[in-house]
Amino acid sequence: MLIVNAVLETPDTVGFSFWPVADLPPYQFMALSSSMSPLEVGSALAMLADYNSRTGDDDHPLMDGNEAIRRLLETDKVIAPGGLRVHDTRTNVTVQPGCCCGLEDWREWLDVADGETLWWLGHDPSPRLEHADEVVHLWPDSVDAQETPSGQPIEIVVGDLPGILHTVQEGLQGFLSLTKQWATRHVPTLAEDLAARLDEDLAISAPLPGTSDQHAP
Repeated sequence: MLIVNAVLETPDTVGFSFWPVADLPPYQFMALSSSMSPLEVGSALAMLADYNSRTGDDDHPLMDGNEAIRRLLETDKVIAPGGLRVHDTRTNVTVQPGCCCGLEDWREWLDVADGETLWWLGHDPSPRLEHADEVVHLWPDSVDAQETPSGQPIEIVVGDLPGILHTVQEGLQGFLSLTKQWATRHVPTLAEDLAARLDEDLAISAPLPGTSDQHAP
């Protein structure tokens, strides 16, 4: 079976003191879901706050947690380094998002269900996706886009994608609910705005077409 998760890159929290965070190795991936601990949610928010503070014009050092979240809310669009992680339990093959892939674009996988191909899944590694009749082949890495990648791909039945994405959405909705709880405790005056902004920019709650009563295989 396939296990597909929305994942976010873990932050480097050495010296981070704005709020409690989990002891996670940096530059790996954490799955976003309703089963996250408060410390893991804190790590996810630390990643989003730090990453998006690099894209704004205000470069003065952050002073506290409220300012970190406020600056996150002031960005034009929240960018979340990550994407979808796909694991095949039968073959033990895992495809991770590449560098510069963004979780905010996770709904582009709906285009794959419509027969299109995702040309950008990040680099180093550089995942590769190709259609083959009623399935798509997803390789963990591809050095040359003009040649067939080596190794074993993950096969995804195209008709299963709506249900798979429904399950991904449920995980994101669980993360969003935990984020609102976290913000109510740590940045209460910004809790509603933070939840609304992440919901909009990460395209979490908007209905997915063709997913009524469907679930991942």
